[in-house]
Amino acid sequence: MMARRVADIDYVLERSDSRRTADIVIERDGKVQVRVPRHLPNDRVDELIETKRLWIYKALAEWRDLNATRIVRAYRNGEGFLYLGRSYRLSLVSDQDEALTLREGRFRLRRDLVESGDIPSAQAAFRDFYIVRGQERLARRVAYFAPKVGVKPGAVTVADLGNRWATNTATGRLRFHWKCLMAPATIIDYIAVHELCHAHHRDHTDAFWNEVDKVLPDWQERKAWLRLHGAAMEV
Repeated sequence: MMARRVADIDYVLERSDSRRTADIVIERDGKVQVRVPRHLPNDRVDELIETKRLWIYKALAEWRDLNATRIVRAYRNGEGFLYLGRSYRLSLVSDQDEALTLREGRFRLRRDLVESGDIPSAQAAFRDFYIVRGQERLARRVAYFAPKVGVKPGAVTVADLGNRWATNTATGRLRFHWKCLMAPATIIDYIAVHELCHAHHRDHTDAFWNEVDKVLPDWQERKAWLRLHGAAMEV
C-alpha cells in the first residue's frame, strides 16, 4: 500500500495481482482506499479519482455524519456492551478468576482491571471474549454457507483487522474482525457470505453482488444496517 494525493483528495493505493478491475471504498476510519490491478499506471489511477470526485465527497460527508454518533463506552456498572446484536449490562465483580464472563444476562468484568485504571486490559478482555466466541461461530457459519456459494474455503480466523470487517485471501483463508461479534446474527452471516463470494470475484462488480444475491436476497438491507450501525460497535 502507498499513500497518494490528487488535488485535495488523499487516498491509499492498494495493488493486487488477483484484481481485474478498480474500485474505491471509504474505510471505517474515513480513509479513501483505491484498489487496482497490479499494473494499472498511476496516472490512470489519478484519472479514476477525478472521475469519482463527487462520489468521494458525498461518501466522506456520509461517513462523517454516521460517525458523529460514535459511542464511547465507560467501564462502570450498568454500561451496555454489545454481543450478537444485543446490549448486555456490565457488572464489575471480584469473585471470578477470568477477566470477563457473560453470565445470567450480564457481562461480568473483574473489578481490579477498572479500579487500577488499566482500561487497555479491560478492552483486551472484551476483545479476547469476542475472538474466542467468534472463532467457533464464524467457522460454523462459513461451513454452512460455503456449499451454497460453491466454494471450499481455507482456514477461518478471528483477529483485529483494523478498518476491515473481513478479508478473503488469494489462498482462500478467511479472516474476520472480532468486532463482527457485536452485530446481530443476520449481519454476521452477511459478512461471511460477502467474503465467501470474493472467491468468485475479488472486486465489487455487479457479478460479485449477483453471487451474494443468490444466497442472501436481502443483502442490501443487511449491508445498509452494517453501514449505519458499524460505528457503534466499539468497546
